[in-house]
Amino acid sequence: MPSLNGDDYLSASQQLSNSLSSLSSSRHQSSQIAKTYRQAAQLFLTRRLPEALSTIEPIITPEPPSQTQDNDDTPVGLAPIASASKTTRTKVWSFYLTFLNAVVELGPEEGKHAFGSTQWKELVSKTRSGSVWAEVVQHGYGGNEVAVDPDVVINLATLLLTHAPDQRLTQQRLETYLSALSNPTFDVAGHMMAAGNANGARMRRTHSASGTNTPRDLHTHLKLLELYTLHCLPRNGEWDYAREFIMMSEVLDDERKEAFLHALYGLKEEQENATKREEELKERQREELEARRQREEEESRLAEQRRLE
Repeated sequence: MPSLNGDDYLSASQQLSNSLSSLSSSRHQSSQIAKTYRQAAQLFLTRRLPEALSTIEPIITPEPPSQTQDNDDTPVGLAPIASASKTTRTKVWSFYLTFLNAVVELGPEEGKHAFGSTQWKELVSKTRSGSVWAEVVQHGYGGNEVAVDPDVVINLATLLLTHAPDQRLTQQRLETYLSALSNPTFDVAGHMMAAGNANGARMRRTHSASGTNTPRDLHTHLKLLELYTLHCLPRNGEWDYAREFIMMSEVLDDERKEAFLHALYGLKEEQENATKREEELKERQREELEARRQREEEESRLAEQRRLE
């Protein structure tokens, strides 16, 4: 075994010291993120929504470059949550999306009372427009859409399906993500490195994380397919494409395909019945208006006749 000279020893010692320092800093930051998340969750549960937002915002919002410390593990342009573990990332982003859902459901009067008119409208707008998806991707995953943790994608899609009046953006985002799941060899780490993120390896999605190698992976993929084929595509009138997508899916076995198609047909029948009922209601309203108009004309004619007599 070769011996180290003085310079080599100092260099190796410095590298070890830096590694230990970085590890310690990373653990400290993870601990702080977890603590912040728990505080925000407690505030949310007690309906102190503005305080919950101000508590969670520092870990989901990138700091200005001038405020980023040299020994900070978080790359410039990313929020602190980006360098947390997958479990913590998922918890924090899922909490934030649950928070936004609650804010929208407050309604205008209560929302403006809690946050002020301007801030409440901004929070509602990012939810209904779908811009929150881009916010999560950019701040939490360096702009790499396919690196987003699966449960976060599920919660994003659910939020938009609940509140966005237009589901074309939801469809586009889900198609991008499902395409990536079908091609799990996509080198996310390489993409992140090329984008200048020195910690790109942290974002790497392996085959097991993207595919369906485990029951958990399969469950997640099935949930994504459910949101896409049974909720998103029907909202955009893409019934035929939804049926074709289900039939061609390599994830669904014959039994699941049958279940998905049965659910799809049920949804379409329900929509058709609702449309039919709406048309029947409008027709009854037209008939009632016409009958009322005729009665008023008859009453006017009789009144005029009595006046002349």
